[in-house]
Amino acid sequence: MIGISRDGRRHPGVSKRRRRLAAVTVLAGTLIVLSGSIPLLPVTLNRVTAIAYAIEAGQGQPGWTGGEIPYSWGGGHDDVPGPSLGTCQGYSGAILPCPATRTRGLDCSGLARWVYRLAYGRDVLGPGNTDDHIRRLTEIPAAKARPGDLVFYGKIGKRKVKTHHVGIYVGQGRMINALKTGTEIRIDSLTAVKGFAGYFRYL
Repeated sequence: MIGISRDGRRHPGVSKRRRRLAAVTVLAGTLIVLSGSIPLLPVTLNRVTAIAYAIEAGQGQPGWTGGEIPYSWGGGHDDVPGPSLGTCQGYSGAILPCPATRTRGLDCSGLARWVYRLAYGRDVLGPGNTDDHIRRLTEIPAAKARPGDLVFYGKIGKRKVKTHHVGIYVGQGRMINALKTGTEIRIDSLTAVKGFAGYFRYL
């Protein structure tokens, strides 16, 4: 079944999302069981990927009863990570008036923070925006990037960091992300956002 979301894009129906989530869960379990015979992702990165797919598919998680999670500027940055009302401070989105203060959801860094909190069992990314989060991570060469790593967009120099987006890398040139106001958590190509800056991992 194919549905049309509010942003006019075609999205797979619930049954397809459930099949995809089931396949990811089985794959993660298989990789753990076969740890003696094939190269593995770090176990935590498997959890990051499985949780991100579950959220994108609308499955309930601690802090969310289930269903698609809308983008909300500043959402996900309460004391406890997870969907929250956003803020209109600094908002520059195309939808006016700013809907963030009445939309419970996540922005891009709020999504990454929540997924990593669920996967690691603690708030490893902490409060702040993408600039704050990237300083807590280690850059990974593209050849060694694995699903579960984070992908950042912007400019990253030795002295200055100015990023504007983050997504959860899921392989095959794709990421799960909170893209912009008017959309829900979804899968996009890494090229959907300009200014790709690299892959990063929490070590």
